Amino acid sequence: MTAEGVDFETVNYTEERLSASALKQLLRNAGLKPQDAIRTKEPAYKQHVAGKDLSDSQLIQLMTDYPELLQRPIVARGNKAVLARPVERLAELGLM
Repeated sequence: MTAEGVDFETVNYTEERLSASALKQLLRNAGLKPQDAIRTKEPAYKQHVAGKDLSDSQLIQLMTDYPELLQRPIVARGNKAVLARPVERLAELGLM
């Protein structure tokens, strides 16, 4: 995005953890359900999520407690967001 001249702010959510309400809003803005944004190959997934019937609220809380569970990068612009995998999805935000 720097090469395109787009100003942006990076949020390292492993250091500045998102609150459950902020994560819920971010996912809503991206049109994602918690199950769509969780990383399934992390040890925390195997320990806390795999094989359990968890609610959306429980998954969001786990993603705030264990931020490594959250897919990345999620890019937000205004009140819209996308999981930028692949990077071409940034076009949905007018960034490409």
